Amino acid sequence: MSSAAPTLPLPGDPPGGRRAVRVWGIGVAVYFVAIIFRTSLGVAGLDAADRFHVNASALATFSILQLLVYAGMQIPVGLMVDRLGTKKVLALGAVLFTLGQLGFALSPSYGMALASRALLGCGDAMTFISVLRLGARWFPARRGPLIGQVAALFGMAGNLVSTLLIARSLHGLGWTTTFVGSSMAGVVVLVLLLLFLKDHPEGHEPPPVERAGAAYVRGQIADAWREPGTRLGMWVHFTTQFPAMVFLLLWGLPFLVEAQGLSRSVAGELLTLVVLSNMVFGLVYGQIVARHHAARAPLALGTVAATALLWASAVFFPADHAPMWLLIVLCAVLGACGPASMIGFDFARPANPPERQGTASGIVNMGGFIASMTTLFAVGVLLDATGDNYRIAFSSVFVLEALGVVQILRLRSRAAHREREHHVVSRVEAVHVPV
Repeated sequence: MSSAAPTLPLPGDPPGGRRAVRVWGIGVAVYFVAIIFRTSLGVAGLDAADRFHVNASALATFSILQLLVYAGMQIPVGLMVDRLGTKKVLALGAVLFTLGQLGFALSPSYGMALASRALLGCGDAMTFISVLRLGARWFPARRGPLIGQVAALFGMAGNLVSTLLIARSLHGLGWTTTFVGSSMAGVVVLVLLLLFLKDHPEGHEPPPVERAGAAYVRGQIADAWREPGTRLGMWVHFTTQFPAMVFLLLWGLPFLVEAQGLSRSVAGELLTLVVLSNMVFGLVYGQIVARHHAARAPLALGTVAATALLWASAVFFPADHAPMWLLIVLCAVLGACGPASMIGFDFARPANPPERQGTASGIVNMGGFIASMTTLFAVGVLLDATGDNYRIAFSSVFVLEALGVVQILRLRSRAAHREREHHVVSRVEAVHVPV
């Protein structure tokens, strides 16, 4: 298979254009707000521990429950998107994550706050797969890798809002005002999508789904899972995403402040560096993958290797604190984790037909969030068990990275062979499309 991405149009390829950008932009705005809500706990972790009087394990439960709900919803959401379309699923997601953020702002107890984060995770789960499906319905297939990376880039911009604005607002305006005020962004994007978002351009309606029973659902899941590209995509997502997710979502700020002796403002700047680096890597990786499909696996595995090397160097530096230059490099490299995880969708996309894209994307998206949830829990338990020994707690990252690399290497050639078969069929169909 050629390393260059195919440029031959596929049957039924949507035209793209300015209208596609406007409609897709509304979906991206919903995802942007969902990321702000998802990552707001990352800069409020120490405040939440004080507000609800909880230890590290209980604090980790906030993010673990949120990600547990998110991961558990991925396949159901994929099926919903395939069955109901993007607009309905995105609207439901916006309602749920807005209520979750508002509930978190007003929760008087730890239990109610947990329930609010679960509700937020449920709504958040409905956003990214919907945005991927929206992009596939409005843009040509050859634009898929770049469109996915740009969507993720805007998501990271939401993370930037958390690290800059939410963090400052917490200290200036307090807990309730900050979280109630931020929840209003959910209302704004909900109104926009209800008024202006469309599932697909005219003349590009998907074929109707004739069956929607249990057998159909099982068939969709089984057929998507049977494709080696889907499974490879899931393991790529699993292995690449979680170190940065764990760092940004909860444990980065405590590690930098408590283990590395930095002030909260300096630690916040390093978290911002992760986000900015992510945005740069997203553009670079998107261009590379769109032009050279053969670069997908080397990019993913290279990102894992670089992340493991820098993580080990910073955590096990032979002194009480790692030097600032090393922490800066670590945060810059962590920025590549999110873009590398998007490569997982680029393995699953050509392996599945359009009517199964949502289900396949849901399977892929489970990977990184299962890894993140597992590591968040492991770090919290190990910190409590070892008296806040971050070297031991952060070593749990290497176990999951090793597992993921083994699975990627096992599935890589099988998925490549299957993709070559799909590519040949697509070219033949494109040549015979009537004009």
